[in-house]
Amino acid sequence: MADSVQSQKQPGMFAQLSHFPRAFWMVNCIEMLERLAYYGVRVVIPIYIAQADSPGGLHFSQIDKGIIFAVWALVESLVPVFSGGFADRYGYKKTIGVSITIYILGYLIMATQRAFWPFLFGCVILSIGVAIFKPGVQGTLAKTLRNEDSSIGWGTFYMLVNIGGFLGPPLAHFLYGISWPAVFYGCAVICSLNYLMLFTYKEVDSGSDKSAGVIAIAKMTVRNMMKPRLVVFILIMSGFWLMFNQLFDMLPNFIVDWVDSSNIVAALHLPSFMTVDTPRGTQIAQEWMINVNAGLIILLVVYISFLVARMRRVHSILIGITISSIGLVLAGFTTAGVLCIIGIMCFSVGEMLSSPKMNDYLGVIAPEGQKALYMGYANIPLAIGWFYGSLRGGQVYDQMGDKANLAIRYLAENAGVTGVDRTVAFEKLQSVLNLNATDATTLLWNAYHPYTLWYQFAAVGFASAIGILIYSFWVKKYESPDI
Repeated sequence: MADSVQSQKQPGMFAQLSHFPRAFWMVNCIEMLERLAYYGVRVVIPIYIAQADSPGGLHFSQIDKGIIFAVWALVESLVPVFSGGFADRYGYKKTIGVSITIYILGYLIMATQRAFWPFLFGCVILSIGVAIFKPGVQGTLAKTLRNEDSSIGWGTFYMLVNIGGFLGPPLAHFLYGISWPAVFYGCAVICSLNYLMLFTYKEVDSGSDKSAGVIAIAKMTVRNMMKPRLVVFILIMSGFWLMFNQLFDMLPNFIVDWVDSSNIVAALHLPSFMTVDTPRGTQIAQEWMINVNAGLIILLVVYISFLVARMRRVHSILIGITISSIGLVLAGFTTAGVLCIIGIMCFSVGEMLSSPKMNDYLGVIAPEGQKALYMGYANIPLAIGWFYGSLRGGQVYDQMGDKANLAIRYLAENAGVTGVDRTVAFEKLQSVLNLNATDATTLLWNAYHPYTLWYQFAAVGFASAIGILIYSFWVKKYESPDI
């Protein structure tokens, strides 16, 4: 898979890993703990916010969920554009320490607030913590990596991130078995452990001008952002992130509403901590279905990053976006749990080829002293794609995928029953038509084809793949073959 111009001998995978300094490994551990806490919330919060029949949930609408995620996306993704420059200027460890405190506050607010606006405020505080955290960690990584080992370095980072992400869902499954607030309190405690991790390594000097003031940093941030190559790359990758985040924003609700994994539970005799009892039988808990993503990444991402280390970074991104788009459609094409898992696995392979390489690419092209700044720029396409994808996803799922809403629609159109509350709509459908939960789900699936909602998001992914292909030809004349 290597570009032919790369003829020099590549050091072995373990040889490259042994080169990384202590700061690289310590900041990876910090990121792993942070992701454990973050995904302990992230994988279950779509259910907590909007699932109509979730006991103790907020029972907001899918549109409300989309608004919450859209605001979350803007704050979490746009603030790093500026906080990256400040991380370079004031030090990576200081900004990480500040972010941990903000994180904890956000979790505590989310645990105690159930009205829309106060809960949204808690989400915003949490996202500010994430936004300040990211550039400090990623800037440290970029400074400890060389061009020749950056691919496996970012792959290792991605693996450790996903170890945290993999442990988050079972943690959440256990905690919401106690109560929903316990999820947020538990994640706050885990996040606080990073205060201790900050003492395990010395500060990594960013190489940035430490005399620059706030206004000068802001001006530099905006000025560098206007470089044509950066602008085009950001716009193209926005489409990828629009498609990508639906795995975490919409697929959890889709799995709970439509996917039947009871045959897998029976065949594999899965333990109770991986399952949930539903009217359609014992199913794999949606957070464990999504966890296939993190599990596969843990197993393969370092090796895949090693394999594509000699490939042009934009080529790896191109292949990854294409495979992820295919996987997203497969995950939601039928109600079969096996096919959903296969789709998630396909999506994950694409993610391993594209997402780490985006950070790798920006880290390599970043000027000296501006590593964290460019890592902050990596969040702009995430902001654009996640923001619009959240709003669009909320509207689309509300109309095309939400089983409770479709039950209300079917009752009105076919049984003349109106005024049904969303939280009991599916039970009402079963009662009126004298159907069990499985047959009622099949009826709605065949009547309204909710799987078609994935097509438009996959189409955006394919458009981004075409865009990155064109971009790769454009920038080839400006970049050395090993970029």
